Amino acid sequence: MTSQPTLTKAGDGPGKPGEPGSGLQAGLKNRHLSMIAIGGVIGAGLFVGSSSGIATAGPGILLSYALVGTLVVLVMRMLGEMSAANPTSGSFSAHADRALGPWAGFSIGWLYWFFWVVVLAVEATAGAKILEGWIPAVPQWGWALIVMVVLTATNLASVGSYGEFEFWFAGIKVVAIAAFIVVGGLAVFGLLPGVDSEQAGLANLTEHGGFLPNGAGAILTGVLLVVFSFMGSEIPTLAAGESEDPQRAVTKATNSIIWRIAVFYLGSIFVVVALLPWDSQSIVDQGSYVAALDSLGIANAGQIMNFIVLTSVLSCLNSGLYTASRMAFSLGERGDAPKAFARTTSRGVPRTAILVSVVFGFVAVFFNYEFPDSVFLFLVNSSGAVALFVWLVICFSQLRMRRIIQVEAPERLVVRMWLFPYLTWAAAAVIVFVLGYMLTDTEHNGRTTVLLSLLVAALVLVVAVVKQRVAARKALAGRD
Repeated sequence: MTSQPTLTKAGDGPGKPGEPGSGLQAGLKNRHLSMIAIGGVIGAGLFVGSSSGIATAGPGILLSYALVGTLVVLVMRMLGEMSAANPTSGSFSAHADRALGPWAGFSIGWLYWFFWVVVLAVEATAGAKILEGWIPAVPQWGWALIVMVVLTATNLASVGSYGEFEFWFAGIKVVAIAAFIVVGGLAVFGLLPGVDSEQAGLANLTEHGGFLPNGAGAILTGVLLVVFSFMGSEIPTLAAGESEDPQRAVTKATNSIIWRIAVFYLGSIFVVVALLPWDSQSIVDQGSYVAALDSLGIANAGQIMNFIVLTSVLSCLNSGLYTASRMAFSLGERGDAPKAFARTTSRGVPRTAILVSVVFGFVAVFFNYEFPDSVFLFLVNSSGAVALFVWLVICFSQLRMRRIIQVEAPERLVVRMWLFPYLTWAAAAVIVFVLGYMLTDTEHNGRTTVLLSLLVAALVLVVAVVKQRVAARKALAGRD
C-alpha cells in the first residue's frame, strides 16, 4: 500500500486526455459518447450466448440477468463516481493506481488489455464465419484479416473516426433490438396482426416445468453463463477522457445504465422466453433471437439476425481495439509499459499502442485457426474471469477514493455511490461469491476459467511487485 495519492486537478497537464500536456485529444462528440454508452452494454454475447443460459435456467434466466444487471449498475455507479471526479483514459486502472498502489493499476491494466486482445480474436473469427457464409469465395481467415485491417485503419485515423464508426454500429444494434422488443412484445400480447404467433404468450413463463424448471440453483449457473456478456459497460468511462465534456459524459453514462440494462437485456430476453417455450429445440439449434423471429414467421429471420450479430461483432472489435490501445497508452503514461505506448500522432492517436494491440490480436487469431483446442482455448479461459477481477478492483478502489476525493476536492463528487460504503461492500461480496461458485462449476468450465485466470493474474501481480521494488531501490540509490 502506498501513501495517500493526490487527485489530478483540471488543467494540471500530463495525465489528463484532451488537455495541454497530454497527447490524446478531445475528438469524441457528445453524440458519439451517448451512443457508445448505449451500445456498450449490447455485446454480441447477448445475441449468441443467451441460448445456453435459457436452456440451463429456463424462464428463470431473467433472474440471472437481473442479478448480474444489478451488480453491473452498482459497479458502474462506483466507477462513475471516480471517473466523473477525475476522467482519464486509464479509467479504473488509473484509479486503482492512485487508490491501492502502482501494483494494482499495473496488474488490472495489463489483465484488461489481455482480455480485449483475446476478444479481438474471438470477434474477428465470429465475424469471418458470417461473412464467409455470404461470400464463400473469400476464405474465413481472409475475412478475419480484412475486418481487422479495416478497423485498425479506422482507429489509426483519429479518435473521431472510431467514434463515428461506433456511432453507426451501436445505432444499428439499438434500433434492431428495440424493433425486436416492440414486434415481439406485440406478438406476446396478441396485438400483431398477420403474424403466426400461436406459441407466444405469458404462459411460456410458467408452463413447461414452471418458472424454475431446473431448480433455484440454475439461477446461479445462469449467472455464470451471462456475466461476461455485460463486459463493455465500462468503455464510456475510458472514452470520456477524449470527449468535449468528460465529466458530463461520465455522469450521463452512469445515470442511464439502469434503463439501458433493463430495456436491452431484460426486455429482449423476456420477449424471447415469452415467444417460445424455453425448452424449444429451435433455441438450441438456431440461437434464441433467430428462433424467436422464426416463430413469428418472419422471412429470412436467420439472415436478418446474422446481419445484426455481424454489426455487434464489428462494434465489439472496434471498441475492443480502441479500449486495449487506450489502456496501453495509460500504462505507458504511468511508466507501467514502454514509453512509446504513450506517444501520439498530431491527431492525438496513440499509434504504437494501437499497432502493438492489433499485432497481439493477429497472433491470437492465428492461434485460433492453428491451435483452437490448446493454445487459444488457454487464452480464452485464462482471460475469462478478468471481468470479475476488474469489478472487484473497482469496488476496493472506490472505497478509498471516496475518502480521498472528500478530503481534496469534494466539489468533484457530482456522482455518488448509493448507501456508501454498504452497497460497495455488498457488491464486492457478491463478486467474490460468484468467483467461488465458479470453482464448483465443472459442467461449463467455470472452475477452469477461474483457476487459469487466477494463474495469469498471479503472474502479472508478481511482475508488478518486482517492478515496484526495483523502482523503490533505484529511488533510494538516487538519494544516496
